[in-house]
Amino acid sequence: MLAYLEHFVRENDAESRQDDDVASLARALELQASIDQFGPTGIATKDFGGIKSAKPLALVRPSSTVDVARVVKAAAASPSLTVAARGNGHSVNGQAMAEQGLVLDMRALEEPFKILWIEGAAYVDVSGGALWEDVLKRCVSEVGLAPRSWTDYLGLTVGGTLSYAGVSGQTFRYGPQTSNVTELEVVTGKGETLCCSQTQNSELFFGALGGLGQFGIITRARVVLQQAPDMVRWIRVVYSEFEEYAGDAESLVEELEECFDYVEGFVLVNSDDRANGWPTVPLGPEQVFDPIHIPSSAGPVLYCLELALHYRNADHLSRVDTDVDRLLQRLRFIRGLNFQMDVTYMEFLLRVKRVEEHAKASGTWDSPHPWLNLFLSKSNILDFDREVFKKILKHGVDGPILVYPLLRNKWDDRHSVVVPDSEIFYIVALLRFSPAPPKGPPVEVLLEQNNEIIQFCTNRGLDFKLYFPHYQSREDWRKHFGKQWARFVERKANFDPMAILAPGQAIFPRTSQPPSII
Repeated sequence: MLAYLEHFVRENDAESRQDDDVASLARALELQASIDQFGPTGIATKDFGGIKSAKPLALVRPSSTVDVARVVKAAAASPSLTVAARGNGHSVNGQAMAEQGLVLDMRALEEPFKILWIEGAAYVDVSGGALWEDVLKRCVSEVGLAPRSWTDYLGLTVGGTLSYAGVSGQTFRYGPQTSNVTELEVVTGKGETLCCSQTQNSELFFGALGGLGQFGIITRARVVLQQAPDMVRWIRVVYSEFEEYAGDAESLVEELEECFDYVEGFVLVNSDDRANGWPTVPLGPEQVFDPIHIPSSAGPVLYCLELALHYRNADHLSRVDTDVDRLLQRLRFIRGLNFQMDVTYMEFLLRVKRVEEHAKASGTWDSPHPWLNLFLSKSNILDFDREVFKKILKHGVDGPILVYPLLRNKWDDRHSVVVPDSEIFYIVALLRFSPAPPKGPPVEVLLEQNNEIIQFCTNRGLDFKLYFPHYQSREDWRKHFGKQWARFVERKANFDPMAILAPGQAIFPRTSQPPSII
């Protein structure tokens, strides 16, 4: 491997400084890993967003935490090398890239899978490079248990989602995924491997959760488990008025004892557009959306509340019907636009797999994805609906427009994630699957639309935060973190003082000095 790296240096000797960096790495590393020379289309050069690209020096496939630590230490010994941890490549703005740096393919990590019982509670230790989909399948099939907080799409790595937050329709009940881990193994920017929890190396534990990869690379996580249900009653109901939709959704997430197990929702175009309109609501091919039920007063968009109730095989369906009817009875959706289906728990959690398969078949999976995700205060959601959903996005985005409420008290202020101050805030996610030009609009047009929405929020003084944030300037990052900025910078100085990690976030430049708070 060292001979390979020396060859790699000779083939990439355009800049002597880079020669020195990689030569230093070649002398320092003794890995049980492989180091690949990237090609122009290699996985380390791009991500799911398809908007940005980078040219790293090498892609490293570490087989262990020891490999990860050695790579970071070698980068620290060089004058300019950076290290980016790449999970399954679902960043959309180059967050997991490293221009002229080293990219770690975290999927190559060995996969520890250990069920633990601690004081009567169940946990699973898993690799930071494990896919949540694989964690789900193994936990359910082997022990009948499952993590309690998810993302909608499970083809993401454990370390990747924990570096952001990890939200879905269970978040109102259990909090984001960052609130459902009790221990981490983290390789810091100093190359130290530390086990951390709320009581051990706690500042690193809280910092790494939602920390955008800035303080360390998560190589193992201990995830809280619970009994997995057998079946799910999956429900969608449609609204014409946003005030009624939002009011019902908020009442559901606030009444935790008498509620569904999953609450989400989305905006759809009030038309028969197959990608954006009525056909996106029915759950099965035998179900039909009949627009005759839509009130004449309805506007350009409608709203779909998506719900799920868990149950066991031993439960009588008549009881499930009764429970669902009781919960739905007080909701103000359009009668006649109520869709239900019974599926297994595994089928429900893997429901986005069908979207992935369809997108791959149509070619839109590999098209650019200029997604926009943000958190927005409850106090501003009606203005957002009026100006964004009903005007800017009235023709849809060729993909889901998610909007549903979350509870502030389910989030831990000690974590690095920043959210609005409101006790209830909404996640809004524009998940575009437009075909590449000429069939679809140019990416620049979609990015301009995203910027128009952000500018609207900024100009109106809305209380919002970008989820999967990406900014061009230090000042914008300072505004994003607000009163937590000083703590964020202090953590960076403590755990990655030379700003080696996650260069694609463009928060801190690589340096030989600790970052400044200014």
